Amino acid sequence: MKKLKQILKTYFLSDIHLGFPTPEKSLIREKKLVAFLDEIKTDADEIFFVGDIFDFWWEYKKVVPRGFVRFLGKVAELADFGIKISFFTGNHDIWLKNYLPEELGVKIHTKPIEYSLYGKSFYIAHGDGLGDGDWQYKVLKKIFTSKLLQWFYSRIHPNSALGFGHRWSKNRGKKEKYIDFLGEDKEHLILYSKEILKQKHYDYFLFGHRHIPMIYPISQNTKYLNTGDWISNFTFIIADNSGVELMTYKTGKIEKFSGKISNEGRSFIV
Repeated sequence: MKKLKQILKTYFLSDIHLGFPTPEKSLIREKKLVAFLDEIKTDADEIFFVGDIFDFWWEYKKVVPRGFVRFLGKVAELADFGIKISFFTGNHDIWLKNYLPEELGVKIHTKPIEYSLYGKSFYIAHGDGLGDGDWQYKVLKKIFTSKLLQWFYSRIHPNSALGFGHRWSKNRGKKEKYIDFLGEDKEHLILYSKEILKQKHYDYFLFGHRHIPMIYPISQNTKYLNTGDWISNFTFIIADNSGVELMTYKTGKIEKFSGKISNEGRSFIV
């Protein structure tokens, strides 16, 4: 089916954490997300899911993880509709492999990418483990991405492996604390972006991970963008020929984000 041609837009959203904190509460957010995706399918040229879409995800060659069927079905429908869809791995769904590309028709990104949209240059990443510091997580990430350890984990029966993974991720979330915006001189993703800018110009640095939705100028010609989250703020970034906007779907309709951040969800600590 061919899309009706109109002014096309690119959408960026992240940190949905499907599965958190309980299947019942997650399902409410999943249905809202599916309604949102259904609403934007006529004007979306491309959709970027910028990491931590799932609170925990593990793939087996012959086993499909239980849950999220409404969301996965909608993504497959949009891809069949002709919309380009990309998934970035986050710190909670780092083990995304070939299931989504082969079954849904999406593209997986495991590292930051450079992208050109509407004549503007974007640097896009989830945001975990970038820049200086956070060495504990960086060591943990090396362990998580070890092919040998992944092979051993895959030998565990899915009931045990997935059950442990979901419990571990949920307990991890309970221990996290809210961290407000620390200021331009302390936000590690802003500092990281400024270091990259010394080597090459980008119009926009776009991340998830931080759970604080914002559009923030970091130089005369560059802005730091954060997509926020779909736990409490339900925010996303829209890009088109006119620029970028920070929007929300919290009330069940697309609206401009007011700038008031809800602290019901989780934030930056991993």
